[in-house]
Amino acid sequence: GASPEGRQRQGTACLSPLPGVSAGNGCGHTLLTPHSGTLSSKNYPGTYPNHTMCCWRLQAPPGTSLLLAFGDVDLEPSEHCAHSSLLLADPQTGTAYGPYCRNFVPAAPLLVTNSSTVTVLFNSTSHRSGRGLLLSYATSQHPGTEGSIPWNQGHPWDIPDPPLTMCFSVYCPAGCKDIHGDIWGNPSQGYRDTSVLCKAAVHAGVIADELGGQVTLSREKGITLYEAAFANGLHSKRGSLSEKRLVFHKVCCLLSPACDDVLEVVAFNASSWWHEVDALGQDRAWVAKRAALSTTGHSWAAEPGAEAAWLELDLGTRRNVTGIITKGSSEQHDYYVTSYHVSSSRDGKNWRPYRGSSGQEDKVFEGNADSQGEVSNAFIPPIIARYVR
Repeated sequence: GASPEGRQRQGTACLSPLPGVSAGNGCGHTLLTPHSGTLSSKNYPGTYPNHTMCCWRLQAPPGTSLLLAFGDVDLEPSEHCAHSSLLLADPQTGTAYGPYCRNFVPAAPLLVTNSSTVTVLFNSTSHRSGRGLLLSYATSQHPGTEGSIPWNQGHPWDIPDPPLTMCFSVYCPAGCKDIHGDIWGNPSQGYRDTSVLCKAAVHAGVIADELGGQVTLSREKGITLYEAAFANGLHSKRGSLSEKRLVFHKVCCLLSPACDDVLEVVAFNASSWWHEVDALGQDRAWVAKRAALSTTGHSWAAEPGAEAAWLELDLGTRRNVTGIITKGSSEQHDYYVTSYHVSSSRDGKNWRPYRGSSGQEDKVFEGNADSQGEVSNAFIPPIIARYVR
């Protein structure tokens, strides 16, 4: 059965220091932004711990209301959910939703509130079982465009079956990257339709995990084998044939297919380069121009021991740069770059560090873990520049 929705209840708010902040020893993966977010209990989807609590205070911009999607509410049942419970409250009006547990579940997977502020309170006592909870939220101005399907991150998405290759749209809240679930495939091939959709969208580089956003995709005929890839901080799995696959589309690509073309580099420059003399006394120059991804043999490398080494790409004119692909040098060596910063310039003199969608601090990109595989990272928002360093 379902508990009454929207009851008037006084004193059901919990104390949380600031909007967008979680408090308590029962908090799991949490990412809260003014426009969307994801939250879960500790250990989810493993059993949540005994005698814990967590309070999340969700705050949307003035004039908007919050929409909450129940991905999973699996708390051990008890009479009136007295032992472990989920309670949602609007402190402005005193309206409460819940308490919820396994024998009193939400009446619908999507809760549309009339408030810009909602407090989410999770409590547990002694129990034996239960995955805990997983919730996502967005504001009324970001539920998706007209015709979008409802969003939910709890399980691989149950997508309505549109005609093959027909584009449709969904909204993915912030915090998709670290939720439980697997993805199979890569940006170039597409993804098995059993993949967790929003997590695949982050891997494909069409949204930034820090902000979430609208996703446009199509469901197309499946392929024999999906190759694994590491992209945007996520590993996908290698998977076999599926009947259908998910293909993500960047808006610009719907208007101009050339936006994902590889940009031509007019010239390479570097802070230094390695002049190697091998065991046979032969010279080998690891110069900047060898940094192109398609170069056979050895690559570029900075002088050994060099501090703050950099590689610079001159694109010849200002271009819209949507991402970067890196690979190590595999010829007789196991050399690769594990992480890096990016900066850009329009004139080659004044440089701006890339800070990504959060804009708070310089973004550190995860690079390669071996010298063989390619790793891609998306720039969201894109970089408009002639020089990239």
